[in-house]
Amino acid sequence: MQRFSSIDALRGLTVAAMLLVNGAGDWGHVYGFLEHASWHGSTPADFIFPFFLVIVGVSLSLAFTPKLTQAPALLLRAIVWRGVKIIALGVALHVLADVLIPGREFRLLGVLQRIGVGFVVVGSLFVLVRRAVLLYGLFAAILLGYWGLLLWGGSYDPHLNIVDRFDTRWLGSLAYSYDAATGLAQEPEGLLSSVPAWASIMMGLQAAHCLRHQQRGRLLVLGVLAMGLGALWSLVLPMNKQLWTPSFVLWTGGFAYLLIALAHELIDRRGLPAIGVSFGVNAIFAYAGSWVLTCVLAATGGQDWIYTNVFTAWLTPVWGAYMSSMAFALVMTLLFGAVVWWLRRRHWRFSI
Repeated sequence: MQRFSSIDALRGLTVAAMLLVNGAGDWGHVYGFLEHASWHGSTPADFIFPFFLVIVGVSLSLAFTPKLTQAPALLLRAIVWRGVKIIALGVALHVLADVLIPGREFRLLGVLQRIGVGFVVVGSLFVLVRRAVLLYGLFAAILLGYWGLLLWGGSYDPHLNIVDRFDTRWLGSLAYSYDAATGLAQEPEGLLSSVPAWASIMMGLQAAHCLRHQQRGRLLVLGVLAMGLGALWSLVLPMNKQLWTPSFVLWTGGFAYLLIALAHELIDRRGLPAIGVSFGVNAIFAYAGSWVLTCVLAATGGQDWIYTNVFTAWLTPVWGAYMSSMAFALVMTLLFGAVVWWLRRRHWRFSI
């Protein structure tokens, strides 16, 4: 497998950003750039997950391109098995949260579940559809077809759009948020919205092709074009992370292309340090480990005690509540940064 330190570094920085965004000490005091957009629009935090999905596509292509001479059945078996393990881990983490955190309701879907399903779908397409023009056609069909579905649904507003209505019908109380009084549900990693997320992973396949063939200029041009098309499309179809609208796919995916091209130039070609690579090679461990630690701290009251007696008592009077809340998340992120650095020093890598 051809390996690029730039991709490991970007994967790691993306995971670190996930931990930072998800680890606020006080959810009542969070800086705007660390919060997701309430509905339409995009904040810096909204770029993190689509970036990671693009990198999933890059890694998938780099890992399986050398194996395309093997029997498709063998490759599909490996892809499906890995996807199932990712999905199972995601469900297991949600079961743990349901058991340990008081008042927490079980949520069926989530980040790892979306990654696992997307890995299986896009990986299968990568193995079975060998002609690039067909993959481009499928990419366009996903985005245009999903746009048509949203238009047919009649609204882009919360709970009125077809995505939320579909999740309410089929997920109900298993969704991220559910109002028993109204019966309405919302799921950021929902059923229909997972389909355009596959397009984000497919963008990673093209990025990997550019990396393998040293086409940095092409990657930059594609990034600018994708962002431009996404911006134009947003005039009639708002960027929306929860709906994962096609304009959001192109806008975030195009920016990911620019970052990949920049990281490739600085790290792979010029030899600058691959900051974040320790997180990148143990991304699953960092994400799952932080989840488990958060659950344990919530179950034991440890987080409240630490935040109240250390951050609120010592930092809030000096820095204010918002900075203290972010400082807690930063400390937790650095803690796991130290752990994955130690693991990498000992050549230990946890993967599924």
